[in-house]
Amino acid sequence: MQFIVNLKKACVSRLMKKNTILFVCCILLGTTLSAQFNERPVLNLQNEDMYPLNWGYFLGFNQYDFKFEYIDDKQDRGNNTDILVGKSLGFNVGLIGELRINNHLDLRFEPGLHYNRRELGFPDFVNSEKDGFREVKSTYLHFPLLLKVSTKRLGNWKPFLTGGVSTSLNLSSNEDSKDDNSSNRFRMKKNTYYYEMGFGIDFYLEYFKFSPSIRGIFAINDELVRDNSPNSPWTGNIDAMKTRGLFVNFTFE
Repeated sequence: MQFIVNLKKACVSRLMKKNTILFVCCILLGTTLSAQFNERPVLNLQNEDMYPLNWGYFLGFNQYDFKFEYIDDKQDRGNNTDILVGKSLGFNVGLIGELRINNHLDLRFEPGLHYNRRELGFPDFVNSEKDGFREVKSTYLHFPLLLKVSTKRLGNWKPFLTGGVSTSLNLSSNEDSKDDNSSNRFRMKKNTYYYEMGFGIDFYLEYFKFSPSIRGIFAINDELVRDNSPNSPWTGNIDAMKTRGLFVNFTFE
């Protein structure tokens, strides 16, 4: 049971570190961009949104989670039997291609590389830390196709909403491995499909457009590759395992 307690403490510690990093980023961002909200700013990049095609790149952070659905409901399984997920802060990097549709709509393709690590705790193994703990490292090639809906430009800034669909290729899935959890190998499917929603603000700086944004992703398909035994204590009672995630990206165009 001690390793479950340790996992919970580790999750709290990582959450505090993550919030500290995000707080510092917000302070720096607010200091840098406060001048963009002047009532009568000097307009930067006045022709930036007139081009039919735009290119750029993004850097950012991510936090991935799992949503589990079980075959037996909680009353049948007893209390405190849900699989615990320890989340960590990962990173994103990628490119942007944008097709202008009109003054308020853009179609965006944002292929990127996303890295993250999750920890799973299985409470059924209260006396075995080795069997009750799995580290899930994921390296995704992520391919989203998004529709960006923007307001009218307000001086040197412009809010927007984004939404769309995406797919990813998990290079660390272990899907083709013959070993399973009985050999300490957690397996996931290589391909995952998502829908995404988010919001952000375009800031028109002197030499480039800077766009911080927040986006949530939600997997549509079940990602779990079940163990060879149908009665596996690790995967036997899981009906579906789906990724949920949060992205904080900083875009430069």
